[in-house]
Amino acid sequence: MVIGDRLKELREAKMLSQGDIENRTGLLRCYVSRVENNHTVPSVETLEKLARALEVPMYQLFHAGAASPAVQNRKLEDDDDWGVNGKDGAYVSQLTKALSQMTPEDRNLLFAMARKVSKHK
Repeated sequence: MVIGDRLKELREAKMLSQGDIENRTGLLRCYVSRVENNHTVPSVETLEKLARALEVPMYQLFHAGAASPAVQNRKLEDDDDWGVNGKDGAYVSQLTKALSQMTPEDRNLLFAMARKVSKHK
């Protein structure tokens, strides 16, 4: 799963424009475009802003549910396959499954801890 594709899919499903996301998050429209086109990988903090703007729990950004055919058939570039195959792919798959089984309160606690840890580099 590619996060940019998932964000775009959720935004379009809610019939929101990139400008709407800009207004709701304070992120520049060009940044939203770069994320959706997989040119930029957003931080956890930015993902939280995007999830709030889309009015979905953050775990849905990573949900392993049925993806649209456009997302399933997307060709990956050589340097764009982290988390798709091998050990990294197994890790991402396990993480996705674990997040989907957590309660919203547990997910919020986990993401709060991740934010705190990421700020103390």
